[in-house]
Amino acid sequence: MSAGRTVEGAGCVTWWGFGPAQDLLISDTHRVRPHGELNILLVGSADPRHILKTITGLTDNDTLHVWVIENSVEVVARQLLLLYLSLLTPENMSLHKKTEVFLEVFGNSEIRKETEETLKHAAAQLSLSITNTLSSDSHTHPCLDTSLLKFKERDELVRIFKQWERPPSVPASVRKVWDARVRQHLGTRYDSRQGCFDWDLTMKLHQSSCGVISKHQYVKWRESGVAFEMREGLYQTANQSLLSTRVFSHRGDRVAVRGYWGDIVSSPYLSFGIETENKDLLKKHNNQHVKTAQDISEVNILALFECLSTRGSSLLNEDEPKPSTSCCQSTDNFLTDEKIQNDSPASQTHTEPEQHPAEQQTHKLDLMNLSGVKVSFLSPDSLSKLPLKSKYRNLFNTIFCSASMVHQLDLSLREIAAPDTTLVVELAKYLLDLSKEQVSGFADRVKEIAEESGFTATHNQSSDIYAVFTRKKD
Repeated sequence: MSAGRTVEGAGCVTWWGFGPAQDLLISDTHRVRPHGELNILLVGSADPRHILKTITGLTDNDTLHVWVIENSVEVVARQLLLLYLSLLTPENMSLHKKTEVFLEVFGNSEIRKETEETLKHAAAQLSLSITNTLSSDSHTHPCLDTSLLKFKERDELVRIFKQWERPPSVPASVRKVWDARVRQHLGTRYDSRQGCFDWDLTMKLHQSSCGVISKHQYVKWRESGVAFEMREGLYQTANQSLLSTRVFSHRGDRVAVRGYWGDIVSSPYLSFGIETENKDLLKKHNNQHVKTAQDISEVNILALFECLSTRGSSLLNEDEPKPSTSCCQSTDNFLTDEKIQNDSPASQTHTEPEQHPAEQQTHKLDLMNLSGVKVSFLSPDSLSKLPLKSKYRNLFNTIFCSASMVHQLDLSLREIAAPDTTLVVELAKYLLDLSKEQVSGFADRVKEIAEESGFTATHNQSSDIYAVFTRKKD
């Protein structure tokens, strides 16, 4: 397969990862789980799956600072949106509804009208908070820090959020945009696309431990871009957070085209829907999985959000006692409790009145404050510059790098790595357009790059989704 076609399948913008959520501090990546003040660097993670999963393993006395580098400001904006939704207080939105909204925004090219209103409200709030950092460099929320981005990058974030808040009155048809991508990717095979979709699912994903991805849901996503349909409703409104701008050359001119330029092959089910600690969800009947990747995604996200709520508190009610930060509550019991409160008035997202300019200067995001947790966003070009600043020297306990950003790693990585640092690199197993030889070759190249950067492969390497390395001793 040509390189061009390979790129077209995975897309040029990474909206979600090509591997499941990982606790980046667990024993699989560290000989002994570190505690205390912890720092993690994420390079190109694309979504907050690793952040949410890692938080669940923290103890009361741990503090976690996550530093995020993405390859474009558009991906930073979406990361902020997904974290905003994750941190919504139970008073603003019930956990069950928040799970549904999160998955819709996360994996659907088209969403329900109600979800669009939530997205617009979030975009308005984020726009105000970024504007505050431009004028005062102050944090508008203890967990979310954008003050380390350049001013032009924060200006771009504000522009993106305003575009989400006020999309074009006559937007381009997302279905037509999606279909154009499918046509370009499949070429002459487009008329037999159903067979192509089935082949990718049964011969690639199902053969790679993804049997929970159902044919009906996967084919629907490949056809329309809609992966999660948890409620009855019309999924016909464009998900603005999945639209971005790509520049093409046309007759000597550079033309910017707004459309969907992300993955159209591997699926958003990989992040939260193919692994679970609840083995009952993986049961089979007549050699068919009883539950689907959508079901598992919903249960996993719900459990992650429940854990966040036990660690967090509303910034408006920080003096109130917090519940225990144990995340071991039964998911089944939690699901039962959620159904009771799901449709209560308190679960509905409220729209705040428009603020006057004076009020905007002190605007704070009404989100949960996760005790001891902070996420800071760095400029897309900052990885090579971190070793030049003393505060990053030997700082990071874990460094994660995506498959699309591994080429940026070099020997300077040792200078920002703590003595016991673990390097986790996403492999190409779920880049379906690659042949087995290309996937194997990519893994070999990742090992070479890691060793050139001062890391060595761990002896208990068992995963073919992520490669794990430890820093070489001086």
